[in-house]
Amino acid sequence: MTVTSPWIRRFHPPADPHAAPASTPVLVVLPHAGGNASYYFPLSRDLAAHAEVLTIQYPGRQERLAEPSPDTIAGLADGVERALEPWRERPLVLFGHSMGAVLAYELTRRLEAGAGPRGLILSGRRSPLVPRRDDLHTLDDEALLAHVQALSGTDAGLLADPELRALILPALRSDYHAVGTYRHEPGPPLRTPVSVLCGESDPRTSVAEAMGWRELTEGAFTFRGFPGGHFYLAAEHGAVTAAIAEDLRGFAGVR
Repeated sequence: MTVTSPWIRRFHPPADPHAAPASTPVLVVLPHAGGNASYYFPLSRDLAAHAEVLTIQYPGRQERLAEPSPDTIAGLADGVERALEPWRERPLVLFGHSMGAVLAYELTRRLEAGAGPRGLILSGRRSPLVPRRDDLHTLDDEALLAHVQALSGTDAGLLADPELRALILPALRSDYHAVGTYRHEPGPPLRTPVSVLCGESDPRTSVAEAMGWRELTEGAFTFRGFPGGHFYLAAEHGAVTAAIAEDLRGFAGVR
């Protein structure tokens, strides 16, 4: 299938895109706040043998720099949902890290109006049932950038360059506003099986808070903790890739 949506980057397409079997899962990767598709290139590369990987590129970054970024989770979900329409008949698995986890959850709620995705993998984010004030989007530029740098998810060199900082800040603020103003609306629990991944030293999400996602699904639930903080994904890349590959195989056996 040819990718035409600017929301989707497919770094590692099948050798013959017309020959991809309908049973091959489609792994949709939803980046963190301030993140871009390229950050997840290694994940796409190492999971290409297990799934067709589609990495979401939000507006306001890289080749979409001139586009305004939605500043609500609903607005982001609208764009991703439209972009995924051609893949709706394929077995979808959603993976989201941090803000991407909230977005993946809300997309799953929408998709369950139909057949729903095959599985949902949530990384580095507390359950939305855990109450906490999240107003980082109200910080001034220096404080917000200091917070981002402390989480170790952005190259410090980028944040030190005034011109690059000016390019990064609008999308970063939109993303932090989206996740900071998000409020969970009560509704039926998911039917979709859920896997949760978490850095065991994450200053933003404790293991207990991540385990709280269990309450939001009637499907199977698994949890894995990894050494590291909020961006444990980088240092534990091999273990994380293996865990996602295992989830993809497990989700295939559920349906």
